Amino acid sequence: MRRRFRRHRLTLLALMLVSMSAGPQMASAADVLRVGRPQADSFSFVPLDVGIDQGIFKRHGLEIETTNVAGDAKLQQAMAADAVDVGLGSGPAMAFIAKGVPALAIAAQANQPLLLVMVVQRDGPIKTVADLKGKRIAISTAGSLPEWLVRETSRQQGWGPDGIDVVALGVNPAQIAALKTKQVDGMVASVAASYKLADDGTARTLATFGNIVSDFHIGIIYATDKAIAAHPDDLRNFLAGWFETIAFLRQHKDVMVKKAAEIMNVTPAIASRTYDDLMPMFSADGRFNPKALAVLARSFVETGELDHEPDMSKLYTTRFLPN
Repeated sequence: MRRRFRRHRLTLLALMLVSMSAGPQMASAADVLRVGRPQADSFSFVPLDVGIDQGIFKRHGLEIETTNVAGDAKLQQAMAADAVDVGLGSGPAMAFIAKGVPALAIAAQANQPLLLVMVVQRDGPIKTVADLKGKRIAISTAGSLPEWLVRETSRQQGWGPDGIDVVALGVNPAQIAALKTKQVDGMVASVAASYKLADDGTARTLATFGNIVSDFHIGIIYATDKAIAAHPDDLRNFLAGWFETIAFLRQHKDVMVKKAAEIMNVTPAIASRTYDDLMPMFSADGRFNPKALAVLARSFVETGELDHEPDMSKLYTTRFLPN
């Protein structure tokens, strides 16, 4: 009896030692996930920084390594080169997958394009969208989402895609200079930029594109084929952390405003107004909207990205979305 008790006690001691040696390793082991984004100073991507700061991704077993690149095309190149595992990109960037980029869309990050607005000369003659026929509107680059949004606005007004004169002028300062000198009647701007232009008396907001195109995915989360094959649990954990962060930010405006003001280099007042305008665009669960996917497919052809509408079901997966 005494011998059995001694053996039992030794067995318990051995199990405790194993548990003690394994416990710290399990607690400290966080997988590194490389996440890229096309720019660091956009409101759309601030939740990534908040999720990192608040330890949300770490609670899901992830260490996030961020990479900022110059635009959607560079982000897709980074995924193709295996420089990142996950990309926070735009909905129109799904066209790159149809062109052969080894990746899939794994979640809808943001829906209607509330991020972008059309601003016009503050003292100009344009009072409503109906006054835009034949007017010159500046955008950054040809074939971009802003160009498509302007042409879609023209189409919805019954003027066809060319009823508004779209002028590609490059970076924001060039567009603003053209607006101030009245070389153009308006421009496509981010919400935060539109507040700056309003505050300095340059322009006023005419329309929010989210009210013109309601079914859309302006933001998409992508994963490379390699990450999908090798690290499926990390992708599930990332999406769980992302959507937990979005839920947190809906309840903690002050946290988002403080971080957004810092990253976007705007005043807390502008960050606060931007929060009110843009938080509704963030998806709560990452589900894809079939109507939005259909609009995206049409936009690929209308911007010249593709010569025909792709089978959108082959460009995304829902297997990593939270239940």
